[in-house]
Amino acid sequence: MSNVIEVKDLTIGYGDKVIQKDLSFEVKEAEIFGILGGSGCGKSTLLKHMIGLYTPFSGDIRIFNESIVKADEEAKRVIMRKFGVTYQGGALFGSMTVGENIALPLQEYTNKSPAEIDEVINEKLRMVDLEGAAGVMPSELSGGMRKRAGLARAMALDPTLLFFDEPSAGLDPITSAELDRLILSLRERLGTTIVIVTHELDSVFTVMDRVIMLDKTTRTMAAQGPPRELRDHSNNPWVHDFLTRAGLKSVE
Repeated sequence: MSNVIEVKDLTIGYGDKVIQKDLSFEVKEAEIFGILGGSGCGKSTLLKHMIGLYTPFSGDIRIFNESIVKADEEAKRVIMRKFGVTYQGGALFGSMTVGENIALPLQEYTNKSPAEIDEVINEKLRMVDLEGAAGVMPSELSGGMRKRAGLARAMALDPTLLFFDEPSAGLDPITSAELDRLILSLRERLGTTIVIVTHELDSVFTVMDRVIMLDKTTRTMAAQGPPRELRDHSNNPWVHDFLTRAGLKSVE
């Protein structure tokens, strides 16, 4: 499989503070890839660098073989249109209906007619099991439904790459498991490449092909590979402890 994302010798942080350094990894086509680590290790910060919101101290990030770090603003916008992003709370505009939220990227980046946009809205809502919710306000949705509506908006332009920032945060176990099944179905039906920032280990063992693990203490990557292999065979005590904490032995 070809690489969709290539991160090389990346050092990131804020101001003059380094949060993570010397990160190198690849994300392969149609892979579900996880970014793991404890609170404050830089997981979401890394994601924001990968989607072009922040500029790294050093190193490079290539998406579809194009550097999002070295690109000028116009080239960066072209790269960013090729992927979708979902945020922790769905990040829907509260003054707009679900359908109007999904329509935004279509109105901005396509020449589709209103009827064609409505067709796309209904298609994306069916894909996330929210058929008929186009006229609903975000405030009328449950937390899990808002996340799925945010996913429908992220998919509006048919990206082959999706980024999720803590998709299970704040969800009960049943709703979280339903979201895991939806993520797996997207990969199976569409061949979508998916990158997920999370600390929810039930989801890690359920959906992820490979992960990287960021260590807050050393400020670099402690491990990368299939999560079960790391859990069962890693010689790094921190990695082993992180992946075997109470209750995870039953997740198979």
